Amino acid sequence: MKGQILSGFLAPHPPHLVYGENPPQNRVKSTGGWESLRWAYEKARESIKKNKPDVILVHSPHWMTIVGHHFACVPELKGRSVDPIFPHLFQYDFKMKIDTDLAKLCCEEAKAEGLTAKLMQNPNFRVDYGTIVSLHMLNPDWDIPVLPISANNSPYAFSLDAGQEQMIKLGQATKRAIERRGVKAVLAASNTLSHLHFSEEPNPPEDMSREHVQSDAQYKWDMRVIELLRNGKIEELKKIYPQFIQEAFAEVKSGALMWMLSALDFKPIKADFYGYGTVIGTGNAVMEWKNSAGGAL
Repeated sequence: MKGQILSGFLAPHPPHLVYGENPPQNRVKSTGGWESLRWAYEKARESIKKNKPDVILVHSPHWMTIVGHHFACVPELKGRSVDPIFPHLFQYDFKMKIDTDLAKLCCEEAKAEGLTAKLMQNPNFRVDYGTIVSLHMLNPDWDIPVLPISANNSPYAFSLDAGQEQMIKLGQATKRAIERRGVKAVLAASNTLSHLHFSEEPNPPEDMSREHVQSDAQYKWDMRVIELLRNGKIEELKKIYPQFIQEAFAEVKSGALMWMLSALDFKPIKADFYGYGTVIGTGNAVMEWKNSAGGAL
C-alpha cells in the first residue's frame, strides 16, 4: 500500500507550554499559563486522534546539524531533556518509539535528492527540547511512533536561499519515503513565527499579566503570514518569506515550515488556524494543513 501524508502542523515548541500543562514527565510544576496556545494544541490533538496516523515526523531547529540532514534511527530513545535556557521550567523524562524503517528510507531518498544525509544511531542520544515539546503537545500519550529529523545549518552557514532549497528537497524526499514505507503520516514543523523575545522573565514565569508580543511590528508580521496561510496563499508567502525572516527574526528560517510545505507539494491548502499566543514575546501559531489527497479530514 502506498503511504500518504494525512496532514501537516505548525507546532511551536516553547518549553513554557509543557511547564504550564504540568504533565507527569516534567519534574518542575507551574500554576498554569499560556492557555491560548495550550488550548490550541488540544484541537490539534483531536485531529490526530481522529486520523490515527502511523507515525509523526518532526523537524526541529534545536537538533541542528552542521553536516547534512540526520534522521533518528534507534528503535527507542529515552532519557531526560533539560532546556539549556529554561532549566527551571523544563526537565522532561522522555521515552519515544522511532520508526527506523522510515528513517532509513528518508535517508536514502534524501541522498537521491543530492543531499548529504545520515542516520543517527547513538542509543544514548539526548533528544532536543524542540522535538520533545512539539511531540508532547501534539500527542501527550506518546502512543504513536515518531521520526525526529535534524535541522541542517545551511540557512545560517550559507544563505537563506541555499538553505531553503535544501529544505524543499528534503520535503520531497520525505514524501517519497512515506509513500514507499506505506504508512499514514503526520508532519510537525517545530517552529515559532516571529522570534524576537525579552531577555528577562517575570517572577513567577507564568505571570500572564507580563506576557505580550515583543513589538507591534513583529505582531503585524505574524498576522500577515498567518492570514496568507489561512487562505492557502503559499506562493505569496514565498515572495515575502525572506523579508519576514529578516525583520521578525523568524524561526522558520531553520527550515521546518518549508520542509513541511514542500512535502505537501506546496498545495494551496487553507490551513486551519487553532490559536496564536506569545511566549516571552515570541509569536507562536498552532495550525494544520489537511491534505485531502492523502485522505485526511
